[in-house]
Amino acid sequence: MSESKTPLLDSIDSPADTRGLSVEQLRQLADELRLETIDAVAQTGGHLGAGLGVVELTVALHHVFDTPDDVLIWDVGHQAYPHKILTGRRDRIRTLRQAGGLSGFTKRSESPYDPFGTAHSSTSISAGLGFAVARDLDGRDSNVVAVIGDGAMSAGMAFEAMNNAGSMNTRMIVILNDNDMSIAPPVGAMSAYLSRLLSSRPYRGLRHFAKQLAAKMPEPMERTARRAEEYARGLITGGTLFEELGFFYVGPIDGHNLEHLLPVLKNVREARRTNPILVHVVTQKGKGYAPAEQAADKSHAVSRFDVVTGAQAKSKPNAPSYTAVFSDQLVREGERDDKIVAITAAMPSGTGLAEFQKRFPSRCFDVGIAEQHGVTFAAGLAAEGYRPFAAIYSTFLQRAYDQVVHDVAIQSLPVRFAIDRAGLVGADGPTHAGAFDLTYLASLPNFVVMAAADEAELTRMVATAARIDDRPCAFRYPRGEGEGVEITLPAEPLEIGKGRIVRDGNTVAILSLGTRLGESLKAAEDLSAKGYSTTVADARFCKPLDEDLVCELARNHQVLITIEEGAIGGFAAHVLQCLERHELLDNGLKIRTMMLPDSFIDHGAPGDMYATAGLNAPDIVAKALSALSSAGSSEGQVNEAGAPKLA
Repeated sequence: MSESKTPLLDSIDSPADTRGLSVEQLRQLADELRLETIDAVAQTGGHLGAGLGVVELTVALHHVFDTPDDVLIWDVGHQAYPHKILTGRRDRIRTLRQAGGLSGFTKRSESPYDPFGTAHSSTSISAGLGFAVARDLDGRDSNVVAVIGDGAMSAGMAFEAMNNAGSMNTRMIVILNDNDMSIAPPVGAMSAYLSRLLSSRPYRGLRHFAKQLAAKMPEPMERTARRAEEYARGLITGGTLFEELGFFYVGPIDGHNLEHLLPVLKNVREARRTNPILVHVVTQKGKGYAPAEQAADKSHAVSRFDVVTGAQAKSKPNAPSYTAVFSDQLVREGERDDKIVAITAAMPSGTGLAEFQKRFPSRCFDVGIAEQHGVTFAAGLAAEGYRPFAAIYSTFLQRAYDQVVHDVAIQSLPVRFAIDRAGLVGADGPTHAGAFDLTYLASLPNFVVMAAADEAELTRMVATAARIDDRPCAFRYPRGEGEGVEITLPAEPLEIGKGRIVRDGNTVAILSLGTRLGESLKAAEDLSAKGYSTTVADARFCKPLDEDLVCELARNHQVLITIEEGAIGGFAAHVLQCLERHELLDNGLKIRTMMLPDSFIDHGAPGDMYATAGLNAPDIVAKALSALSSAGSSEGQVNEAGAPKLA
């Protein structure tokens, strides 16, 4: 039997087991934890670089703090895989992001060591403040620690939370994990010494005494003394901004050096302050794994890979991804029209804007993790005659809904929303599923909302959006590969509010919005084989709805089924209201609606998730047969094809 590569980690069942270890043992534990993280993600895929960057910090936090009684919140959760391994989930770590397995993010229902679910960034300080205030109201004496990355700190919500926390006499600790922006000078022995000094009880006592002394001085002298002290600390440590927000700043310190980390964390744990503390830790994303360190994105998100070489196992695509199709057409539009600009919220690659950014660097804007600002920024550009495309995932656009309503829709400004990751997204689960955009956008007056059925349709929708200059619009498309259809260039813009008949029939009509069109066509084949002539239509637009098409389908078929990759209150609601307005719900028509269930669907393979949602071809067939059976039992007639016929 081969000797274990992780003998110390093998003996750890919970964080409590780390608290009697020496610094040397903790260093060994960190090395083994890094090996285990690499090996696990090599088998499952997922977020790698962020977790490798916080291995030592994870060990130090669980060693110093009494988790789970002390609350530890990881912002976003990309970096939480080592945390999961240390907190009793090692035996399931190779089920990450798989159906029935561990979530790729922190999740309350998964473990008491996950006190708060985090998958969207910049929520940790707000949540942590809530935990801290609840602790104070209960009269408890536990610690609350929020770990937030420098990228997440670019979001306004983080500063809103810090501003609130700094104005309250509430004790909490924020760890700023700086692994990218390099907002601090290089760390070293002097920096570590200063951090230990500033976090120590003697310094805090001396500083408190100095403040009391300054308070007894005449006001101008007191103000001068206070500012001199704070700015002196700022020059040494870079903490002036955080001090101004009401935080006691400590750092920067080397996040990979346990001899630096441990004493500082112990000091802030013991600090009986009534205001929050911020510890600035500098780490390296991908630390300790050469392929990750050398990757441009530090192996932020990876598929399964070979541990020795770092080579990722990627299947050869059968068709270009929807994201790539959007990217290609946006570049064509940018070449045609120099008023076209693009906005991304910290995701130029994920949203497909990297090529546009490369081709037109002065016309592409990365606003950071700041969707609210990004939408209003786009509105300002539109107000000045530019044609902005705001490329934001469906699940992230939720964060800027007020700006979409107040700054874009009410003013009817022609901002174009490119909504990637529409529908279910597989391994990222419910936190990243684009389930709600149809509902929350199509409810807005004078808003054009499109959904692409395939990559050729997406190309035409990009061209259409580029030419809409009198109102806002959005087009949605899923994650993953297209259908493999031919794309005709140059792309011809669509007629606003007009769908299309894809297949003709006379008994069942399937009206699809989005990429369920392929499943609808499969269902039509099956129904036709059973003797039920079936029409399939692609709505293209949720708003304005093609009412002529809807009414035609309703008048000429016994059963009308709508299908969409969205939540309740979306496309089907618009179709039903159209039928009600035209008094077509009263003549015996069997109308059935198919959408995502009114629940959140856990992560898994996309096909399996759609099966769970009941939106695959067999589900459509079953829905049609059920409706036909109902029609037949009430009318007792069949048409020439053997289908039940309504009187």
